[in-house]
Amino acid sequence: MQSISFIGAGRVGATLATAFHRSGLPVSMIASRNLASAQKAATGLVGCSAVTLQQAAAADLVFITVPDDDIGAVASSLIWRKGQYVVHCSGATEIAVLETAARAGAITGGFHPLQIFSDPQNTLGLLAGSTAGIEGAPELESILRELAVRLGMIPMLLPPGSRALYHCGSVLTGTFLLSLLNEAVRAWTAFGIDEQQALRGLLPVARGTLETAAIKGPVGALSGPISRGDSKVVARHLRALEQLSAEQADLYRQLAGRQLEMARINGKLQEIQLTALKAVIEGN
Repeated sequence: MQSISFIGAGRVGATLATAFHRSGLPVSMIASRNLASAQKAATGLVGCSAVTLQQAAAADLVFITVPDDDIGAVASSLIWRKGQYVVHCSGATEIAVLETAARAGAITGGFHPLQIFSDPQNTLGLLAGSTAGIEGAPELESILRELAVRLGMIPMLLPPGSRALYHCGSVLTGTFLLSLLNEAVRAWTAFGIDEQQALRGLLPVARGTLETAAIKGPVGALSGPISRGDSKVVARHLRALEQLSAEQADLYRQLAGRQLEMARINGKLQEIQLTALKAVIEGN
């Protein structure tokens, strides 16, 4: 691979460019509609220059790291050549969005780093051990697998048409965890605990839950009142949340309903306990 470029100098593009460079890969160009962003992303990457979008599109391997809704427009606006590799880094968008490049003879694919990018410096340390969702023709797939391994990532081959479900799953277990964490913080701040103190208390149990799930799976890791059949505790939770807002109580009911099904699969509760829990959760 003689040259690698990035079109898009936001958090994903800048982080991947840095990660590739640190792994000894030849990142030679970074482009953005905002030149200052490209210059900032290229800073410190020896041999890498901030260039125009079309100049970046001339590389052997081009990563398009613009927002999902812009991928098709950006790809359609550029001139591509036969035999080069053009890859987007979206989790949810099918590679058919790169059809303009494919029609020009480029080999197209996808490389999605399955990690949170809200803090790029932190993300650089999280890439190793994370999954990279890859897709492409066998020749390109092999290259993307190799790149993932160079970053210490675990390559996962995505079949065509699977990207929306793949990305949905990653959002549910990734950034949607922040929604749940925020609701937990709201519950604690309601009785006078400040946000930082709440996070100090809640994050260790979140980490412990995830670490246990990694060993036992989600159903095997189940704990808490529903796993024990404590319907009276669940009722107390709901009464407390209803005093805060009906919206929070409704969210708890929805999540508790899903967890009740997990408890049923777990098989540790008697039918009478499951029935009592169901009645409390549904408000009967």
